[in-house]
Amino acid sequence: MSVIHTAIRFVLGACVVASVIPLAVHAADARDSEWPTYGNDPGGSRYAPLTQVTRDNVAKLTQVWSYQTGDLGAGFPSAKRMAFEATPILIDGVLYVSSPYGHVHAIKATTGERLWQFDVHLPNDRSYSENTSRGVSAWRDPDAAPDAPCALRILVGTLDARLIALDAKTGLACADFGSKGTVDLNEGSRPRDPGGYLVTSPPALWHNLVITGSAVGDNRAVDNELGIVRAFDARTGALMWSWDPIPRTPENPVYSEWTPAAAKITGAANAWSVLSLDVERGLLFVPVGSASPDFFGGERTGDNRHANSIVALSAATGEVVWARQLVHHDVWDYDMPAQPVLIDLKRAGETIPAVVQATKMGMLFVLDRRTGEPLFGIEERAVPQNGVDGEALSPTQPFSALPSLVPNAPLTAADAWGFTPWDRGKCADQITALRSEGIYTPPSLQGTVEWPGYAGGSNWGSVSFDPAHQFVIANTNRLPFVVQLIKRDELKATYESKRYPDSEFARQTGTPYGMRRQLISSPIGVPCTAPPWGTLTAMNLATGAIAWQVPLGTSRDLAPWPVWFIDGVPNMGGSIVTAGGVIFIGAATDNFLRAFDVETGAELWRGRLPAGGQATPMTYTQNGRQYVVISAGGHGGMGSTRGDYVVAFALPES
Repeated sequence: MSVIHTAIRFVLGACVVASVIPLAVHAADARDSEWPTYGNDPGGSRYAPLTQVTRDNVAKLTQVWSYQTGDLGAGFPSAKRMAFEATPILIDGVLYVSSPYGHVHAIKATTGERLWQFDVHLPNDRSYSENTSRGVSAWRDPDAAPDAPCALRILVGTLDARLIALDAKTGLACADFGSKGTVDLNEGSRPRDPGGYLVTSPPALWHNLVITGSAVGDNRAVDNELGIVRAFDARTGALMWSWDPIPRTPENPVYSEWTPAAAKITGAANAWSVLSLDVERGLLFVPVGSASPDFFGGERTGDNRHANSIVALSAATGEVVWARQLVHHDVWDYDMPAQPVLIDLKRAGETIPAVVQATKMGMLFVLDRRTGEPLFGIEERAVPQNGVDGEALSPTQPFSALPSLVPNAPLTAADAWGFTPWDRGKCADQITALRSEGIYTPPSLQGTVEWPGYAGGSNWGSVSFDPAHQFVIANTNRLPFVVQLIKRDELKATYESKRYPDSEFARQTGTPYGMRRQLISSPIGVPCTAPPWGTLTAMNLATGAIAWQVPLGTSRDLAPWPVWFIDGVPNMGGSIVTAGGVIFIGAATDNFLRAFDVETGAELWRGRLPAGGQATPMTYTQNGRQYVVISAGGHGGMGSTRGDYVVAFALPES
């Protein structure tokens, strides 16, 4: 479930569908468009066929309204880690968006006027392992009169693991859904720790089913909560099916690939990111995370199928249609963080239904979504071995034939970077002291370089797809981390020693080792590798080559003037692309929304935001005017500017 949990401190110079039945536009202008799901379409392409804003006029965009949610985490003990990552959806001229601590807002799309607000009354007496909500989903009841209560339902998951249905017109709970509008997802999940089992991503909807995964707090124990995916009746909230990625009984086809003890006790392998749907084929695509805990697998020997996989389920029944594991026996927190993106791949005059899975490793895997067969090769390569005592590593890992979006070679002292010989030397000393053999070097007692780190490569922002150019647009991180295993009897003393004030520690109860991890940075807080630390890339699937790659963001809002010159900074969020030839993305830890030329990667425009834009934008037209909207509230784990804004940009009215 990891986004960046550790603070990336910069002291420079000191991760759906509304319904199979289309969501009709009621009493709307013929020139109106919508953004009805998190990724705009059920397959999450994040593509909008809008052409009013183009490469030629995008530089004229100006802010036209701003909305504040009021949710800044007051009273929550983990509020300093809060992240506003939500993408609004648009239906019938109304934006619906969720804020981090369980407020749902209905906003007039043309003015930013509040229409209603709903508070899920999230308990504030616990620390949540994640502190975000990436958005809501909508379902229109095809059998209800348009003006009937809850004819259009807004569905949202919560940090205390509830699934709530609201009337889109009034914001009131739909009384016929579950118990007074709520289904308790803790039931059947094997609850372990308050705040450790959550829902952070919007559910998927197929016919009358609302389908959700869950977020499971990392590295607490072997026996974490179950990573089940469940489907509920969108009208009543009744459970319709449930799928557990970990096989619990001998009847499961992959049970023999697990030991009985591991199959019984292992938790997680959860789908915390966004699910995708092939509506025509009735296929649900699930990005599955790591089995628990992340950094030691001695209690779960074998490849741990179906963890760290993309799995196609029957949307109707939850049965596995096909599965493709992309990391064997994960001990790096390399879960599948990104929504699988469904595309039509053009090849040799043929159109192939495909799915693109972005990964933390910085690799893109492109598969035939009917069968799971690779459309670009996947090769099993030997990877570093000799883990800690009790570990049983996989001798090989899958590598995509497509070029990697990030470096994955060994990090050496020669790669150390700094502003001066002094801080560069300190970085070189750190790297020299760590085990560093390239990607998939196992965690060690001395400390291991993980590069790309557990935050990516890619993360929950996923990718967007431009069908005209056959470009996959991906933003990635290039940050080095250290992961160190600590013997159980030394963990408490190591933590209390305060030698690692910037590290995140975890118990990994049930294993012989605890764990610490942190960014490898210089004494002044700068990453020990040369920038860019964040990039934006266009992968051309027509050729299988990178079309262009550019730095994303600057150090402007991370450091005092004049140290604003670094291009390419850490980022979290995603991009969208339009038929006007424009890519829009925030994500970077400076406070800007940017526009890029889809053909060249040239930056065309940047719009100032009142806080960090660590969210994926969206776009739509209303009354003939195209708007670009992004949530701007910052990310506590990344240290970006905090706020509670939803901001809209448009061209000046003629």
